[in-house]
Amino acid sequence: MNKGKVYLVGAGPGDPKLITVRGLEALKRSDVIVFDRLAGPQLLNHARPDAERIYVGKLPDRHTMKQEEINQLLVDLALQGKTVIRLKGGDPTVFGRVGEEADLLQKNGILFEIIPGITSAIAVPAYAGIPVTHRDLASSFSVITGHESPDKLDHSIYWDKVTNATGTLVFLMGVAKIDYISEQLIKHGRSPATPVALVQWGTRAEQRTLVGTLEDIADKVKAAGLKPPAVIIVGEVVHQRETLSWIENKPLFGQRVLVTRARSQASELLARIDDLGGETYEFPVIETRLPQTEEAAEAIRNAFAQAESYDWVILTSVNGVEYFFAWLDRFEIDIRRFHKAKFAAVGPKTAEALAIRGIRADLLPESYRAESLLQSLDSLLSPGQTALLPRGDLARETLPKELKERGIAAEEIDVYETILSAPRDLWLPDMLENGEIHVITFTSSSTVVNLLEALRRLGVQNPAEALKDIEIACIGPVTARTAEENGLKVTIVPEKSTIDGLVEALVDKRRSAKGE
Repeated sequence: MNKGKVYLVGAGPGDPKLITVRGLEALKRSDVIVFDRLAGPQLLNHARPDAERIYVGKLPDRHTMKQEEINQLLVDLALQGKTVIRLKGGDPTVFGRVGEEADLLQKNGILFEIIPGITSAIAVPAYAGIPVTHRDLASSFSVITGHESPDKLDHSIYWDKVTNATGTLVFLMGVAKIDYISEQLIKHGRSPATPVALVQWGTRAEQRTLVGTLEDIADKVKAAGLKPPAVIIVGEVVHQRETLSWIENKPLFGQRVLVTRARSQASELLARIDDLGGETYEFPVIETRLPQTEEAAEAIRNAFAQAESYDWVILTSVNGVEYFFAWLDRFEIDIRRFHKAKFAAVGPKTAEALAIRGIRADLLPESYRAESLLQSLDSLLSPGQTALLPRGDLARETLPKELKERGIAAEEIDVYETILSAPRDLWLPDMLENGEIHVITFTSSSTVVNLLEALRRLGVQNPAEALKDIEIACIGPVTARTAEENGLKVTIVPEKSTIDGLVEALVDKRRSAKGE
């Protein structure tokens, strides 16, 4: 068997979007992903569904895999002919021990590629509004480990040379030694008034910045209870934070939002939250697909055979539009056969999906619910008319029932079905328990029901109890009612049942909580 190849990839400092394009390409093509917690679990969403995932960090039933064991694992996998990616937090060459992994690969004749990542030494200060260099303040910077004990630090760091070697000093993994580091820098010539910043969990929702001086920073860290991981920045560039702080000023900063929508539909919601400074955690619990039975296909074929007879085609979702046209394509039916029909859409996104296909909605109600659609239709309907309702298998019965009561022959067809998606996720149960998820968004009743079931499959015995301290945001009253019926306390429901309305409601709630 031919030998495989190993990609040694820097995943960046925590924000999954900070991985490089080349690193992401390697992730998407690999057969096996070897990773630890520092790599960011959401990056695994980009892996192939069939890719093997091997976690080499710490789990409740075992300790972190030793470095020597990781080195050998990479060799063994490559000798099986597999393409392997070793995902490492930050940059693999900055205190990442990539040299040890690459050395053993080279000795075994295995091809490897080192793909640099964005090191926390520059990314974390940047997210705190602190550039590590500045034309007027610092023309150079040093990156120094602070992870060793004081005696080892004294052997590995020449304090008399390092202290004033560069304008900015960046210490990684040094929170526990901050008092000793400060003492040594003052002892070797740095002014006690030199500004210092500690940035904890930089680039993540938990990012927290503490500013002081060499003289008082140790006391401030102790008083604030600030714990690792954190990056320490020493130098005049710290003052730049006063004017350059950016992400911490965004309205959703500090919020990690669990998005349960189907991955194919979640992009707009994810992008809006991200733009407003929130951190999204994608956990799609539904998937949509074409119905799988011959009976469903035959029902749709029969409905389409009457295309010329319909007075209305009523579409209640973007999915309804997309799958309606997918079936037209499958049966090779020209949309012009529906020439008699007017098209009604529930919601602007549904109308937009129609417009993309060259059809302008004849009716768009002000409120984006079935009840509002009926009110808008009342003056336009006449007993004896016919309506086609291309919908999903879980759609509410309100619309067809009310149409029939008005004397309208309503033909329902399930053009798509919604199924449970239960993503493989090692982290979510612990994140819920530790309060690391701050908001959960639901965009349909099925996302509510399926999230609770997905959590049960991940070992959460009482999902409603696990979510009791989390803000629950529902896109509309129907979804909110389902959430409440399942034991959840809904705290956010927008006035308009749209993604824009949902995001605005998230911002309003956050501002209210901060007293703005």
